[in-house]
Amino acid sequence: MHNEFTAVFERDDDWYIAYSPEIPGANGQGRTKEEARTSLAEAIALILKDRREDGLRGVPPNAERETVTVK
Repeated sequence: MHNEFTAVFERDDDWYIAYSPEIPGANGQGRTKEEARTSLAEAIALILKDRREDGLRGVPPNAERETVTVK
């Protein structure tokens, strides 16, 4: 699956702080902008994985599941 999200970067002394407005709670940081971007991407992946697992817990076992692709 391929997703794109907005990354907002701010400076805090020697650190870059990154967050994504589309994914509340997704934050990253690093000494370089690239480190902050990587940290943010990892945070987004963890949050989406957790939300997917949490959402699927309540699906009845006899329900039909299919994949929907969003472009």
